[in-house]
Amino acid sequence: MKIKCSKSNLLSALNIVSKAVSTKTTMPILECILIEVYADKIKLTANDLELGIETILDGDVVEMGRIAIEAKIFTDIIRKLPDSEVFIESTEDYKTIIRCEKSKFSIPSKSGDDFTELPEIEKGKGISISQFTLKEVIRQTIFSISDNENNKLMTGELFEVKDGKLTVVSLDGHRISMRNVEIDSNIEDTKVVVPGKTLSDLSKIIDGGVDDMVNIYFSDRHILFEFEDTLVVSRLIEGEYFKIVQMLSMDHKIKINVNNKEFLNCIDRASLLIKESDKKPIVMSIKNDNIMYLKVDTLMGSMNEEIEINKEGDELIIGFNPRFLMDVLRVIDDEDITVYMRDSKSPCIIKNDAEDYIYVILPVNINADAY
Repeated sequence: MKIKCSKSNLLSALNIVSKAVSTKTTMPILECILIEVYADKIKLTANDLELGIETILDGDVVEMGRIAIEAKIFTDIIRKLPDSEVFIESTEDYKTIIRCEKSKFSIPSKSGDDFTELPEIEKGKGISISQFTLKEVIRQTIFSISDNENNKLMTGELFEVKDGKLTVVSLDGHRISMRNVEIDSNIEDTKVVVPGKTLSDLSKIIDGGVDDMVNIYFSDRHILFEFEDTLVVSRLIEGEYFKIVQMLSMDHKIKINVNNKEFLNCIDRASLLIKESDKKPIVMSIKNDNIMYLKVDTLMGSMNEEIEINKEGDELIIGFNPRFLMDVLRVIDDEDITVYMRDSKSPCIIKNDAEDYIYVILPVNINADAY
């Protein structure tokens, strides 16, 4: 195997596939990146058996072949090379020679035949969506997945295709995030749960262009994202996702409209006095004077602030974890938001009229009489 390419192109390709390199494994081959050189292309692949990524490297083919190279040392070397052309070749005794200007490295490698190939995904059932939309949908939901491996389903996001719409849902037991996107699709109703790590890594890879498309294909055990010169294949999380319809259709007794930026800035200021370990809430008092009174009282100090709102319905005193509110407000682009509430023990729902987004946040128990 012998190739020539620019450092920038090689480093860009390595940054893409390295997200699928295993860091905790007893199989050394999973710590490697596979380089396959054909007559007309150079392909890089990484596969940790849960997530697999392959991308095409823009470069010149001198001699065909395939070799597996330990990802960390290879990437570290390339990163520190001069910004110039890089020459890479492998020998029959599985050594890889890397040359760039006056630098020359020789590192051990492995046979490419030992590398685990990515699973083949049939492309009969799929949808297309812009990179920008997919990146935004992930950004607007990924914060409310759980990192508790004891409940695997909460570590992923539901992707549901139904009636010409893609619905993406995440939840962690304290909140629910949902985004709905209109798509041009004629496939049968589909529900899969995609690992959060896959989506987080994917959002870092895609450029996010409005006119650049991602093709998404579904199989029984895998999901495939195909865009430009890159394929991302992920194993799905098995199991029936949570039924959340009842929480989303809750009857409300209070409806408020509030400026998103003002609301966010106020909560952000209040959070300065709240340590995460204290679990102190921000308390919202909603009165009939179209003012919402926000209060925080901790060992670090106290804060009181007022925000103008438009209110329909009853008065209410309710407490929330401020971080949960801020996570939601930061990903809503609307200037004003609408919040629906029932009582101090029921979740609040933040959504727009078209229900492009729906966010559900559980309140924190407080002694309302103290406020």
